Amino acid sequence: MTSTFLFTVIMLSVLGAILAAVLYFVAQKFKVFEDPRIDEVGAVLPGANCGGCSLPGCRAFAERCVAAESLDDLFCPVGGNALMCSVAQILGKAAAEKAPMTAVLRCGGSCDKREQINCYDGLASCLVAAKLYDGNTACSYGCLMLADCVRVCSFGALQLDSQTGLPVVDEAKCTGCGACVKSCPKRLFELRNLGPKGRRIYIGCQNKDKGAVARKACGAACIGCGKCVKVCTFEAISMQNFLAYIDFNKCKLCRKCTSECVTGAIVEVNFPPKKATAVAAEPNNQPAKQLNLYE
Repeated sequence: MTSTFLFTVIMLSVLGAILAAVLYFVAQKFKVFEDPRIDEVGAVLPGANCGGCSLPGCRAFAERCVAAESLDDLFCPVGGNALMCSVAQILGKAAAEKAPMTAVLRCGGSCDKREQINCYDGLASCLVAAKLYDGNTACSYGCLMLADCVRVCSFGALQLDSQTGLPVVDEAKCTGCGACVKSCPKRLFELRNLGPKGRRIYIGCQNKDKGAVARKACGAACIGCGKCVKVCTFEAISMQNFLAYIDFNKCKLCRKCTSECVTGAIVEVNFPPKKATAVAAEPNNQPAKQLNLYE
């Protein structure tokens, strides 16, 4: 009885040793080397996993940074330039400084600008509603006001305005991750340069219908009149499909276009109020010329 017990113990011990040896050699054969710098880079990343870098998460971004020869095409919008400098120091590479970005909503069709012509009674999701119909107003390009963008924002930078029904971007919280851009089925969000002192100008409309149709559907629509294109001396505004677009890389924020826009489709953010038009009597009793003074 004792000999049988000892034999069993010995056999199990030998078998365990053999299996351990096999596992060791298999592990050595198929082991994957991982650069320790991946963990170092991952430690300085925000861990938001927002996808703003166009990669699945922060771990994937760290791996790409370590593997890449240059960081020029890699950027973490949440951490910004300061974080990329830290990554560059860890890897001994250079990181180009990039202008901070923020999301803007290219729709000014608030509740008072667009007449409701039907009522949606389905799942409260912009994506679902967009699959079923064009919207509850005559503008098929406008915001559906069902807050998909608010739900996907990991930073609390979007809220629905109870008065207008439109989502409002809090630029102090917005990281420019682009989650709202991807979530909007109408493609109404755009990432643009934050601008000096947070000032920026853009077209708050995506309606590509002809002027009369667009204006009838929404009081804040771009009607494609082209006045803004003509007045811009920097060639920053182009017209396509009856819709104007302002290139933020060319725009000098002079605000001439906003004075010409008859529908208010051009949005200006964080600018001081324009000074009143100056009118003064001239010696020859001729009417004085009106000058628009900008800060």
